[in-house]
Amino acid sequence: MIFGKKDHLVGLDIGSKTIKVCEIAETKNEIILKKFGSIDINPHAIQKGIVKDADHVANSIRELFKLYNINKKNVAISIGGYSVIVKTINVQTMPEEQLQETIGFEAEQYIPFDISDVNLDFQILGEHEQNPNQMNVLLVAAKKEMIADYMKIVNMAGLNLCVIDVDAFALQNVYELNYDIKDECIALIDIGVSKTTLNILRGNSSLFIRHVSLGCAQINQKIVSRADCSFEEAEELKCGDKPDKLSLIELKEIISSVVADWCAEIKRAYDFFNSTNPHDRIEKILLSGGGANIVEFQHLLSNQTSADVKIVNPFGRFHIDYNRLDADYLKQMAPQAAICMGLGIRKVDDK
Repeated sequence: MIFGKKDHLVGLDIGSKTIKVCEIAETKNEIILKKFGSIDINPHAIQKGIVKDADHVANSIRELFKLYNINKKNVAISIGGYSVIVKTINVQTMPEEQLQETIGFEAEQYIPFDISDVNLDFQILGEHEQNPNQMNVLLVAAKKEMIADYMKIVNMAGLNLCVIDVDAFALQNVYELNYDIKDECIALIDIGVSKTTLNILRGNSSLFIRHVSLGCAQINQKIVSRADCSFEEAEELKCGDKPDKLSLIELKEIISSVVADWCAEIKRAYDFFNSTNPHDRIEKILLSGGGANIVEFQHLLSNQTSADVKIVNPFGRFHIDYNRLDADYLKQMAPQAAICMGLGIRKVDDK
C-alpha cells in the first residue's frame, strides 16, 4: 500500500462501554502507531448506539485525549447498527453527477426508513457483470438523528469531525492494511457490546454486510437476571471476581447460552450469503471486538461454519515503539482496537 498524503486523522471509536483512540503517523518507509488508549464510560451513557448522556461521553473523550496527551483535533468516527444500511444496488449506467441528483429516488426502494430521515452516500463500483447497461453502486444510508447525536458529542469534546465512517468499512480498511489480500472469501466479524458487524469480502471487494443487534451486553443481562444484581456488578461477576454470588459453573452456562445465540444468528447470515453467492465459500473468519476472546465462541463458530477462525491483529504492520507503548496492553486490547485503527488510517481529505 502506498501512502501519499501525510495528514492522518485521529481515530476515535465511541463504543457503548469503551472509547478507544489512536494517533498514527507515517514516514517514507513505515507507518507508525504513535498513541493508543481507551477509557470506560458509564454503561447507560450509550445504549444500542443511541446516545443517552452526551455530557458524560463528551467529558470522557476530553479526559481520554488529555490522559494520552493527544493534541490533534481532527478526528474520524464510525457508526453502525440498525440505523445504518449498507447495500450494493444496480442502477442504470450514468455519470456520477447525474446519480448524485437521482440517488434519493434510486435508494427509496432499499431503505426501510423515510428517505427524508436519512443521509445518503454512494460509491460507483463498476459495470454490472451481466448487464453492460447497468452499474453496481455501494449505497450507504444513515439516520440523520444518529449522525447529529455523534456530531454533537464530538463538538462538545472540542474536536473537529472530518470523517464519519461505517464500522464495516473501518474493519475492512484495517484488514487490507495488515494482511496479504488473496482472491478468497473471508468474513470480518466484530462482536461489540450491543451490536455485531459482519462484512464478507472477496479480495478487496465487499460482497455482503450485515449489522445485528447482539453482543456482550447479553451476557451481563443474563447475569443481572440470574444473580439479581446491577449492571455494574454483573461486569465484575463476568470476570469471575465474586464467585459467592455466581459460581463459575453458572457463569459458564450463561456464556455458553449467549455464544450459541451469536453463532446461530451469524450462521443465518452465513446461510443467506451462501444461497445468494453459491460459488463463494468463506475460507476464513477474523474476529474482533470484546467478544472475540471468548474461546468457546471461536470453536463453536468454526464448527458451524467449517471456516478457519482467528482473532484479528490490527497492529500487525505498524511500527510500534514498545518503550512508549505497553506491549501487554496492546495485546489485551487488540481485538477491541480494530475499528479504531481502521479510523486512524483515514486522511483529512478522504471522502
